[in-house]
Amino acid sequence: MIENFSLEDLSLLRESVTLECKLAIGVDGKGVLPDDFWPTYSAMANTDGGLVILGMRERKGRFEVQGLENIDKVRKDLFNQLNNHNKTNINLLTDRHVFEHEIDNKKLLIINIPRAQRKQQPVYITSNPFGNTYRRFNEGDKRLLNDEVKRMLAEQVEDSLDHRIMLGYDFEDLDMETFRTYRQVFINRNPLHPWNEETDNGFLRQIGGWRRDRETGKEGLTQAGLLMFGRMSAIQEALPNYMLDYQERPEIKTEKRWVDRLTLDGNWSGNLYDFYRKVYLKLIADLKIPFQLSKDERQDETPVHIALREALANVLVHADYSDRASILVVKQPDMFGFRNPGLMRIPVEVALQGGEADCRNRNLHKMFRFVGVGEQAGTGIPRILQGWSSQHWSPPKLHESTEPYNQTILELRMIDLFPSQVMDTLRVRFGDDFEGLSEDERVALALAASEGTVNHARLCSVSSSHPVDLTRMLRALTKLGLLSSKGSGSGTVYFLAGDELPTPDDVFGTVTNISNIRSSHLTSSSSHLTSSSSHLTSSSSHLTSSSSHLTSSSSHLGGSSLDLNPLNLEVEKSRDEHGYLHSEQLALPVIDDLQTLSPVLKQKLNALAVVPQRKKKMDKKEFEKTVLAVCEGHFLTLQVLAQLLNRNPSSLRNNYLSPMVREKTLTLAFPTTPTHEKQAYCSTSSLVEIETK
Repeated sequence: MIENFSLEDLSLLRESVTLECKLAIGVDGKGVLPDDFWPTYSAMANTDGGLVILGMRERKGRFEVQGLENIDKVRKDLFNQLNNHNKTNINLLTDRHVFEHEIDNKKLLIINIPRAQRKQQPVYITSNPFGNTYRRFNEGDKRLLNDEVKRMLAEQVEDSLDHRIMLGYDFEDLDMETFRTYRQVFINRNPLHPWNEETDNGFLRQIGGWRRDRETGKEGLTQAGLLMFGRMSAIQEALPNYMLDYQERPEIKTEKRWVDRLTLDGNWSGNLYDFYRKVYLKLIADLKIPFQLSKDERQDETPVHIALREALANVLVHADYSDRASILVVKQPDMFGFRNPGLMRIPVEVALQGGEADCRNRNLHKMFRFVGVGEQAGTGIPRILQGWSSQHWSPPKLHESTEPYNQTILELRMIDLFPSQVMDTLRVRFGDDFEGLSEDERVALALAASEGTVNHARLCSVSSSHPVDLTRMLRALTKLGLLSSKGSGSGTVYFLAGDELPTPDDVFGTVTNISNIRSSHLTSSSSHLTSSSSHLTSSSSHLTSSSSHLTSSSSHLGGSSLDLNPLNLEVEKSRDEHGYLHSEQLALPVIDDLQTLSPVLKQKLNALAVVPQRKKKMDKKEFEKTVLAVCEGHFLTLQVLAQLLNRNPSSLRNNYLSPMVREKTLTLAFPTTPTHEKQAYCSTSSLVEIETK
């Protein structure tokens, strides 16, 4: 906790911690605990914690100190209400979490709200969790739906979700071929183990697949036993959201194309053990990693093989099978992606360090370990990091997303962290200034060069330095003229000085006068981003960082007057047969004109938008669903959306699009110019899906 800080320090803190300022002066201007503190308390406690500063407000990125005259009264009211169960269900704060601070002789009350542990969540206000539980989204507090609250309550009570007895299910619901395969692997690994003498039922009991409740006397298959060895129909009857999906894609493109797929199609058992066995072989096939020698003998498994095995087991044993996202495993030429339903039970940074475990499905974890899959609890992620580090590849990215559903995503990219050509380019570009930088400073520049942008969270993932020190370092590199920045707070992104982030002008062009077309075209190419991965137009919590390999033949489009401008030829070169406009700077193609679309695509969009086209008044939630549907898989400009949905562009943006962007259900193509007339929108789920990473 930082107890001494200046206004400049607050600016630094905003990039590394969640920070909320509340004026809190009350009617008499002397200070009061504001009512809107409590949703923030709930939201921060249920997310990653944060700082609340009373007596200060923030306007357009600037802090204004008002101060509290009755600061002792505010502090007393805070603790009185924290201990009132009609106000909140739990008090997470002690005296060390609340302290006073003076700036310009004005007193502030600083409240450091910690992240609640799993068994303390949900933290809610009033005495009823339903309708009164919040989480932090972007920079706001969002009320959770009842289903989300129910899942939090279940997580609070149950250490392991897979031990429950599935009443009405028995051996007839198991795929016995899968079960016998597992038993044979167990015997091969442990030929003298006493469990080998057990009957099938006895063996299943020993490994946690069958259980008797000592209190009720009831017994049967556990959820773990059904998931591990069950038939697809039985599993989906018990867990309607259960879905497994493996996809291998031949190229790094945004289209949802695959050359090999394994999903629940009825052609195989559909259980977790068979999925693991089939998918692991697919993941390591054609893996071009040299084998290692140990005591002059070839080791059949390299650290990369072990990392992939750990990642696949990890995604299966940590999944919340009651949630709506699917298990998704993707193999691409440059990366592997793993997604499981459910958020992390421990903070991401703790999981990366290892040593602390809170597995959601402990019996599943145990079953995999019995046949040599999976490490001791709390060591899996470090083993994955170690495997990738052995090849000097870019560190794995582990992050969470709550849109459209709760999910945890692990990206393993087979890309050199610091390719020699990137480092050589930086040396040429910055000369002696680059050689004189610290290791962390060079890392920041290398990430910006290779990935297009770098932000505070990304830098923290590859550095052991203190988060605030990294923020100061990024600011220092900006002052030195090596980096430029855009955005504010946790949304600040940094990029190499002289480069630019994508703007509408980059994609659609800026030329509007025939007389200056020639000179504009001659100079346009030098104004664009030089990095091939400069498409990061959304929060770094999304999977967008490797999806910029679009097949556009023109990276500099000059001209926005498409009917009269000769540079329209450049624009049209980047259109495909469907009428999509492609840009190397965007992760998804753009629809900027309905008239250019193929009949099939245009018909599809009109079918999705048929209700708003006919009805001027719609339920807000239903209208938002329609917006997300038409924005899935591509960007649509504001004008196209307005035309397609039969709405006024201004009211559409103000009443629907902007709020949906704030809620992170929509993502902007050009985040640095949110109100540009050529702004375009896509559903955030399009970028969360691993195929658009």
